[in-house]
Amino acid sequence: MNTTVMSPLTVTPLDFIPDLKNATLVPFNETACENWKEIHHLVFHVANICFAVGLVIPTTLNLHMILLRGLLTIGCALFIIWATLYRCALDIMIWNSVFLVVNLLHFIYLVYKRRPIKIEKELSSLYKRMFEPLHVPPELFQRLTGQFCNIQTLKTGQAYAAEDKTSVDDRLSVLLKGKMKVSYRGHFLHNIYPCAFIDSPEFRSTQMNRGEKFQVTIIADDNCKFLCWSRERLTYFLESEPFLYEIFKYLIGKDITNKLYSLNDPTLNDKTSKKIDRQPSLCSQLSVMQMRNSIASTSDSEDGLQMFLRGTSSASSLRNNQQEFYNAYGVSRLQHDVFC
Repeated sequence: MNTTVMSPLTVTPLDFIPDLKNATLVPFNETACENWKEIHHLVFHVANICFAVGLVIPTTLNLHMILLRGLLTIGCALFIIWATLYRCALDIMIWNSVFLVVNLLHFIYLVYKRRPIKIEKELSSLYKRMFEPLHVPPELFQRLTGQFCNIQTLKTGQAYAAEDKTSVDDRLSVLLKGKMKVSYRGHFLHNIYPCAFIDSPEFRSTQMNRGEKFQVTIIADDNCKFLCWSRERLTYFLESEPFLYEIFKYLIGKDITNKLYSLNDPTLNDKTSKKIDRQPSLCSQLSVMQMRNSIASTSDSEDGLQMFLRGTSSASSLRNNQQEFYNAYGVSRLQHDVFC
């Protein structure tokens, strides 16, 4: 005997209260959507267009997250309008209200993060010359200079550091304005110009050996202004910011290299030093560290200093000067070749 399989579902049109007594079952093999409803209002379709456009925005676009959240917010708002005015669906309105709040908060936060960062006028030249070319974000630079550091001043003739007296463990500084003069036992070594570290060789050479004193005297040649970090707190901060830690390693190495050029050519001025943009080598760093921290290690240091300062700018003469330094300050040629 042939039997027809009946579906347990009842088909009821919208806005219709079913009459269970007179309900008829639809065969399982027939479609349940025999009568399609008319398309929804234009507001419904515009909302979906906003969702679609937001989802297809390429991630390579700089503002893609802001645009995505903005379009999702607009789409949710349009869905609320559609559900309230044209559909009268309370559940649709409530869910889209929740989505609207979530996306709106994200949108506000992203716009806030993109706000222009105002850098202090005294630090703007430092940022533009040293940190901006290395793609350090302004907000990260503001964090670096907004805590555990301060701006200090020195009048002409005042000392930043005195040899064999001032500890090198306390601070790291960058000159913002003016000019400083570095000397050893009365012998002029080099000048320090704005946007240059004041004590980078000491910072680099004493990372493993603490408790040392400056082996040079640093005096303000003009009225000077400099940015001074607490060394200990700066070290902790850089450990939590790996990107900035690498930036500091590069900047300090480059600054040491510039000071090496200044030692070989004491007439090097600020304009010329801006053009020196070479990757620092450990050989260069070692040369200046030996010059400024170990120069007093032998009795022949006076002769070594004079021979170095009389060096010419040629490569062969510079190598001879460096060899004299390595001989005078206890650094073998083998170590020099390995480091270079």
